[in-house]
Amino acid sequence: MTAATDDNDTLTYRAATPEDGAALWRLVRDAGTLELNSAYFYLIFATDFGETCLIAERDGVTVGAVVGYRPPRDPDAAFVWQVGVAPQMRGKGMGKKLLREWLKLPGVRDARWMTATITADNVPSQKLFKAVARDLGVDCTDHPHFTENLFPEPHEAERLYRIGPFAQP
Repeated sequence: MTAATDDNDTLTYRAATPEDGAALWRLVRDAGTLELNSAYFYLIFATDFGETCLIAERDGVTVGAVVGYRPPRDPDAAFVWQVGVAPQMRGKGMGKKLLREWLKLPGVRDARWMTATITADNVPSQKLFKAVARDLGVDCTDHPHFTENLFPEPHEAERLYRIGPFAQP
């Protein structure tokens, strides 16, 4: 899958492969706005959940990604773990483009819902998910999910955002 960005650069979108694990880790590290997990975490996701993880490349370099999976307890949903955008790609609507392309992946395209957890202080992510819902013409709801007491160290509560339902393909 390819698409043009606002500045006429061509981006290629595809499902992740094991070889993308290190690039995912570097992208999240360099983004500086996301919680960095271990390199092993990204390798596992790129390998075992590659069909639900999106890679966006420009000239062979990873410039955006969506790390996600299908929750076993909610099989009609596709859960967004992280949306990463390279610093040089910010301010171009890349987050919305990534999520729209992510919904086309083989492991995601039959999902009826897109879900994610977001903290109250993460206003950019809240706006992103609401904008995607608006653009797709579906609802975006949120409700309590992970309370502070569930975390082993201080961490803000995470609300579950739910976008959809999407029409079945």
